[in-house]
Amino acid sequence: MKKLLWPALLLGLSLDASAQAGAPEDAWDRQPPRWGVGLAAVVSDSPYAGEGTRVMPVPMLSYQGERFYFRGISAGWRLWNNDALELSAVGKFRFDGFEVDDLGKRELARNGIDYRSLKDRDKSFDLGLAMKWSGHAGELEAQVLADATDTSGGQEVSLKYGYPIQLGKGMLTPDIGITWISKDMANYYYGTLDEEVARGVVDYKPGSVTIAHVGIGYFQPVGEKWSLMGFVKYSRLPGAIKNSPLIEPDTDGSVSMMVGISRGF
Repeated sequence: MKKLLWPALLLGLSLDASAQAGAPEDAWDRQPPRWGVGLAAVVSDSPYAGEGTRVMPVPMLSYQGERFYFRGISAGWRLWNNDALELSAVGKFRFDGFEVDDLGKRELARNGIDYRSLKDRDKSFDLGLAMKWSGHAGELEAQVLADATDTSGGQEVSLKYGYPIQLGKGMLTPDIGITWISKDMANYYYGTLDEEVARGVVDYKPGSVTIAHVGIGYFQPVGEKWSLMGFVKYSRLPGAIKNSPLIEPDTDGSVSMMVGISRGF
């Protein structure tokens, strides 16, 4: 049976990295009020063996200042901003990983792993730079992030292109992108650790990986202060991740989806 991946949610929960993921950040940018609160529902299916489907309510809190902003799990400080180009220093939580107790014992055993020999893969906090260019040809976003907590000690580089399309009062934004994950980060979240190997777990290190994705986001104001938003994203997992003994067999791709509502103040 194929499994669907839940990458990190950048809106308010990336993940983007695998691979990792998030709600379209341009949706936040189009909210004129400085403060926003709301609620979203996220449906996903973990790629890790036996973990199953995740359904999560996600509280959303945002602030949009002249230079400082935060959007759920991410925050930034604009270093440069004009009509076309924005450069920011950013920080965001990474919700990749798992707790061993949430994995399937039988599924891991079929992959040749005794769950008692595994360790949890912890969350982390990343710091880096983000660039966004907007013009008549669409929007181009790039990010360079590094694990500031030394959980994995790795880095991530992502590039995304989107083309906003006005539909009545709403905005539909198809996008495509790629994310490169360094070997340290990929080995930590998708490989086996040296201490696990010493306990008899198979030695598996995927090395650095690149993940491509396609997605579509939607944003629509409702009245003067309410907004609706959502997205669907599909990522193609590379063989180095699909072949990991931590991953459910036949995990060819990843899908995540979200729908939410927020109110500005």
